[in-house]
Amino acid sequence: MNMWQSILVVGMGSFCGGALRYWISTLMRTACGTAFPWATLSVNLLGCLALGVVMGLFGRFNATGSAWCLLLATGFCGGFTTFSTFANESLQLLQGGQLWPFVGYIALSLLGGLLLAATGYCLVR
Repeated sequence: MNMWQSILVVGMGSFCGGALRYWISTLMRTACGTAFPWATLSVNLLGCLALGVVMGLFGRFNATGSAWCLLLATGFCGGFTTFSTFANESLQLLQGGQLWPFVGYIALSLLGGLLLAATGYCLVR
């Protein structure tokens, strides 16, 4: 598969994942009606489970480079939630015995993300 085909496959999966995220979030916000972000939490956790299942299945059959894996993992799960990618990459570092890169990646992602979100908010406010 060439680069443009790969981009189209990822785009199709991402569209479906993003649309499903929006639908689930809308339904949950309507059903829960609280200030706590249950919808985002649920989507993030579901996305982590989905990516784990996809990578586990494709890994079992040595097919992580296949178009289907690209469609489902990078496209669908990435469009559904990037938190699933963060969780999967963190797990790969941990499984590879890279404890300090694992800790650093989590700390920098969470603290850096919060700091930069606050900075962006303050810049335009």
